[in-house]
Amino acid sequence: MTVKPDPLRIAAAVILGIITGGILFLVVAMLIGIFNDMVHMNISFSTNVAENIFSAILLAVLIIACVAGFYRKVATTPPYEPVQDD
Repeated sequence: MTVKPDPLRIAAAVILGIITGGILFLVVAMLIGIFNDMVHMNISFSTNVAENIFSAILLAVLIIACVAGFYRKVATTPPYEPVQDD
């Protein structure tokens, strides 16, 4: 028997996925910057437009992956039902 997830749980998964994806993007960008500084090389593209497109794609991929992961968790976890004492 499949139970349809509560819309509030789905909204929470989407919001948490967006926040987590944004934070992961900042961490990845910081790690790339640290690596770039350590080896004294320029890991970037020749124009600013291409660099911004790369960053936008990375951000979108991380956000979509996080939202999908949290939605999967919501869909596979049964809703909480408090135990009633008799």
